Amino acid sequence: MPEVAVQFRVEKTLSFVPEGCVISYALLADLCGLPGRARMMGKCLREINSNCNWHRVLRSDGKIAFPAGSDKANEQRERLVEEGVVVKNYRVNMTKFGWKPDLHTLLIELEY
Repeated sequence: MPEVAVQFRVEKTLSFVPEGCVISYALLADLCGLPGRARMMGKCLREINSNCNWHRVLRSDGKIAFPAGSDKANEQRERLVEEGVVVKNYRVNMTKFGWKPDLHTLLIELEY
């Protein structure tokens, strides 16, 4: 699959994640029709030029993927906090803040 198509899927899928919610790289890959490709999602997010709400994507355990204390980790933490997400020690409670798409989104809106 061409990278442009993958990037389009990632951007479109992330556009459904509401403010104040987060998603894991693994779930993002699943919803993009690419199960098992969590690392590919990280690569795509690095290459996407637009503002695609990259800050809402975390590791499956809720941790920010960037090294703690780095500029990118601090930027991601700040952006999440501005949206009302509680971040403690660069980690988010995925049970509380994790996005779970509704059936309509899964069956109609996501085209993959």
